[in-house]
Amino acid sequence: MLAVQTNIAPPLQADTILVLGDSISAAYGIQREQGWVALLASRLEKLGNTHRVVNASISGETTAGGLARLEQLLNAHSPNIVILELGGNDGLRGYPIDSIHQNMSRMIKIALNTNTRVLVLGMRIPPNYGARYTNAFYNIYQSLAQTHDISHIPFFLEGIGNQPALMQADGVHPTNQAQTLLLENVWPPLQKLLEQYSPERIL
Repeated sequence: MLAVQTNIAPPLQADTILVLGDSISAAYGIQREQGWVALLASRLEKLGNTHRVVNASISGETTAGGLARLEQLLNAHSPNIVILELGGNDGLRGYPIDSIHQNMSRMIKIALNTNTRVLVLGMRIPPNYGARYTNAFYNIYQSLAQTHDISHIPFFLEGIGNQPALMQADGVHPTNQAQTLLLENVWPPLQKLLEQYSPERIL
């Protein structure tokens, strides 16, 4: 008797979006399921997009901390898109601009070397250290985007950071009401990356 061979393709592994950020993406002060990263996962599911979302954000994270964790995260999750939301804690602590830039640049290079697309979420900081430092910090993100030819948002908290009603009492972290606005800020450039990676999936 001849054996019947069946060629059954294994299930496709879901594509992955890795979010590496600080307290803003870790949903500090609110329930984690209310945060913008959780809302992103919910939106993708509703749209029928198969990407899973891994939130590797930690409150208090710095660019040095993110750099130290990135390779392990890439190996563990094999993302095809990485969202970097880091630098704010460095800036608030007055860390050298060159160090922040170098750490971010190294993270971007590491991700790009694994054929991963990168989206960087830019930040602003209060003028505690003077206009020169504040402006140099803000310009880091555009410089990175131009150097590495990647997507970026100039200011992640656009339309939120200047609205006291959308910020927690510390004036640093967005409220749960602001999380949908954070997602809307991220969505346009992320949607483009998703369409580039898998154009057959119309979002």
